[in-house]
Amino acid sequence: MLLPNAVILWMSFNSPEGKFNYTWHKFSLDAWKNPCSTSTMCHSIGLSLEIGVVATIIATILGTMIAFAMVRHRFKARSGINALLFLPMAAPEVVMGATLAALFFNTIGPGAMGFWTITIAHVMFCISYVVVTVKSRLAGMDPTLERAAEDLYATPTQTFMKVTLPLVAPGIGAAALLAFAISIDDYIITVFTAGNSETFPMYIFGSVQRAYPAQIDVIGSLMLLGTMAVIAVSQILNQMRTSRKK
Repeated sequence: MLLPNAVILWMSFNSPEGKFNYTWHKFSLDAWKNPCSTSTMCHSIGLSLEIGVVATIIATILGTMIAFAMVRHRFKARSGINALLFLPMAAPEVVMGATLAALFFNTIGPGAMGFWTITIAHVMFCISYVVVTVKSRLAGMDPTLERAAEDLYATPTQTFMKVTLPLVAPGIGAAALLAFAISIDDYIITVFTAGNSETFPMYIFGSVQRAYPAQIDVIGSLMLLGTMAVIAVSQILNQMRTSRKK
């Protein structure tokens, strides 16, 4: 599982003979010194990060609210909404992408497609993952803790801010990280809704056809190292919390 990641990291130090960084030639730090080989690649990375952040914030807020409503309340449309939430996770991305493209074509036109159409599409399928993650956290919470706060004359706002939110925060954080990872990595739905815009996955797909510079492996390595750093910090914080409780 880790072998492809190790290969990407190793090939990022390669100096290819031609346009394609597929075979090892010689060791070089040129790609790391200039990770943005072209302005197009830098722009695509920035666009992917912007879309990922905006889509994650919106999906996390809406998904958390939906998760609370699904777990804490009983209403007639609950089962139907639950089925709709799983639809983006079960439906093929090609079908979703084509459907969204037809929707945007007939409403705003192809010329207006870009940042916001991609963001709307990403929010649509990221919400499902946020709801599932936060729901599992809420379902595992001990309801007696909130009742104890109410018995101690805490207001609903105080109970939520000092009891409920701290307990569900790890689930919300995990949901946000998952949504960001899915958003920044998506290609199929994005290519249907991008218009003239180009995200980093779209840039990589195009580069495979015309050229594959070592800088792409550098960006991939930086993403990998960043993910590992986040996981390491999370594990350290969890160990610190556990040691404090003991």
